Amino acid sequence: MLINNVHIINEAENLSQIEIKDSRVIAVRPQKLMKSDGLNGTTIDFAGAIAFPGLINSHDHLEFNLFPQLRNKIYTDYVEWGDDIHEKNSEEIENIKKIPYDLRFKWGLYKNLICGITTVAHHGKGQVFRYNNLPDIITGYNYLHSIRLENHWKLKLNSSFTGKPFVIHVGEGIHDESRKEINDLLNWNLFRKKIIAVHGISLDERQSSKFKALVWCPDSNLNLYGKTANIPVLKSHTEILFGTDSTVSANWNFWQQIRSAREINYLNDYELYKSITGSASDVWRLNSKGSISANKTADIVISKKRSNDEWDSFFNTNPEDILLILKNGKIIFLDEELPGSDKLIDKKEFELIFINSVNKFIIKGASELINSIRLYLPQYEFPFEIV
Repeated sequence: MLINNVHIINEAENLSQIEIKDSRVIAVRPQKLMKSDGLNGTTIDFAGAIAFPGLINSHDHLEFNLFPQLRNKIYTDYVEWGDDIHEKNSEEIENIKKIPYDLRFKWGLYKNLICGITTVAHHGKGQVFRYNNLPDIITGYNYLHSIRLENHWKLKLNSSFTGKPFVIHVGEGIHDESRKEINDLLNWNLFRKKIIAVHGISLDERQSSKFKALVWCPDSNLNLYGKTANIPVLKSHTEILFGTDSTVSANWNFWQQIRSAREINYLNDYELYKSITGSASDVWRLNSKGSISANKTADIVISKKRSNDEWDSFFNTNPEDILLILKNGKIIFLDEELPGSDKLIDKKEFELIFINSVNKFIIKGASELINSIRLYLPQYEFPFEIV
């Protein structure tokens, strides 16, 4: 496969050609040095669209993405929030929980996919369902929810010697108890296990250096607590990754979240971009992901050029702007209006969806999933419709 006339975000070349064979990128070259397709393979021509690696979402609870955002006030921490919504929103919660777990989990993957996310870190201890044509799931870690909600966390932290990092909600609150939890966790990490912190609203400079990384979820944090982590200080002491959290506390649209994070300006454009590409790949040890370059996995997103400034163009993307998603070198999402789209896919393997007035081909399975969910939630408003 040859992809022509795309500008790869954060690359010097104005336009590039990407050559793909099977599941790998073979070469990336300036468009002026383009290779012609002498192998009778697939060539896809764009008119100066932007290209970026399939994005990496470092925190989601995949089975919680059918929930509406549940918040009745600004909270001091996650325990107060959980107690409050289970008391005041119990009917909504029970209605969602009636939907089988596997359907809720799969919908979480579709929510990520339509935003151009091809790899997601699922934070949970329920069963993990994997699908070849949906985002890959990061599970190479030891799970802890949080200090106050994880039974026997001290034993779990100190009895595992797999070498895998622990992932835990840390400092998810704005009061003294949240700060104390962080110190308790660090003091009881007797064997200095690698820990990836999530949220870290109360994390300070000294504490942050003890963590392998911090997953920043600003949309969720600001919605629930009116405050988020002090990233300008913390980023000098640990790696910062970006996570969406689930729709129970945050917007479903990844792009809206990333724009909000950009407006806060705690990370510059390059740092924010790296938090969902290269830095995430490094921390999660996804050696073949996170960039578009030779020998990397061909997880690639092509989107409309929204601005002459590459960063403005990237951050102003929305799901309807995405023209093509490749996963392992295979098309799984395609804009119907792309020239020659009908020849690029076997339509029997795809179905049409409608995102904000734009038709997209998506790998088959979405309509069956939505119809199954609507047996339980007939009036649920999905972010796309089946054509």
